[in-house]
Amino acid sequence: MDYGTLRGIFTVIIFVLFIIIVVWAFSKKRKTSFDEAANSIFDEKDDVNKEKQETNKNV
Repeated sequence: MDYGTLRGIFTVIIFVLFIIIVVWAFSKKRKTSFDEAANSIFDEKDDVNKEKQETNKNV
């Protein structure tokens, strides 16, 4: 087995891993969890704003 064959096998393995990751990322089962993660940053801002408002009321 020469170096070119090893590089070819490595390339095929990386390509298969890439396809598996893409299928996993765009599967319908993952959509809800990714949407929750994407919107979680907006929930945190609301919590911070509420805390600021509460501290301003106390001052």
